[in-house]
Amino acid sequence: MSRAGETAPPSGIITLITDFGLSDPFAGVMTGAILSRFPAARVVDLCHGIRPQAVAEAAFWLERCYPWFPPGSVHVAVVDPGVGSARRILAAAIDAHYFLAPDNGLLGQRLLDSPGARVHAIELDRLGLARPSATFHGRDVFAPVAAAIASGTLDLDGVGDPARPKPCVLATPTKDSQAFVGEVVSVDRYGNLISNLDEALVEGGADLHLMIGDRRIPLHRTYSDVEPGELLALVNAFGVIEVAARGQSAERVLGIGRGAPLRLNGSCRAHAT
Repeated sequence: MSRAGETAPPSGIITLITDFGLSDPFAGVMTGAILSRFPAARVVDLCHGIRPQAVAEAAFWLERCYPWFPPGSVHVAVVDPGVGSARRILAAAIDAHYFLAPDNGLLGQRLLDSPGARVHAIELDRLGLARPSATFHGRDVFAPVAAAIASGTLDLDGVGDPARPKPCVLATPTKDSQAFVGEVVSVDRYGNLISNLDEALVEGGADLHLMIGDRRIPLHRTYSDVEPGELLALVNAFGVIEVAARGQSAERVLGIGRGAPLRLNGSCRAHAT
């Protein structure tokens, strides 16, 4: 495992997380632009199903997924409602990984708070890139910069000057007198409701349950702890609480989706993470 603050030589791996979907050619063309500059790159389509312009959802998945890749990987996140505007594009070295993202709050606060985190603003003139399209910076800026970093021909100091990124737009849980209050940040293809409530909140807790409106949902270890069709909450593989309906879609059963508030009640930890 990598140590916070250290640097690592590029691994040649580039991950992509976008809101492009797969019905249009955008993701494929972006991969082509990478391979045209660095044919030996190993490109991983981490996710192209982020909701259109859902910056917070992209921030969540980027923060939760990058540790599963080798040090030196380049993680490219293109969920960019401000494409073509004066918003900056950022390159970062964090926890022995590299990140490229628009400066729109996509870089998570836990990433930015990592010891030794370095963030620079990409300066197109310095890199000698052609004038990009006003609508496809994924192809014209992110792809060539990712290829250069992944191939070792460009380092962070070469992309531009240090920069202070905008605060992350991913909401963090709050606490009132009775509960931690979080929200649904993503819904997977099974209809599971994935929240921003971290597993640290439930460690050592007692009588824990979620409240969605006036509906009480018990906390269990795994899906098979309840009968088919029953609702449950559990800590999932990414270290956050999700709500599921065994064998069904919790999204449909509850009639809620992204942004819906959740309350974690019971004797849980005294601080949010």
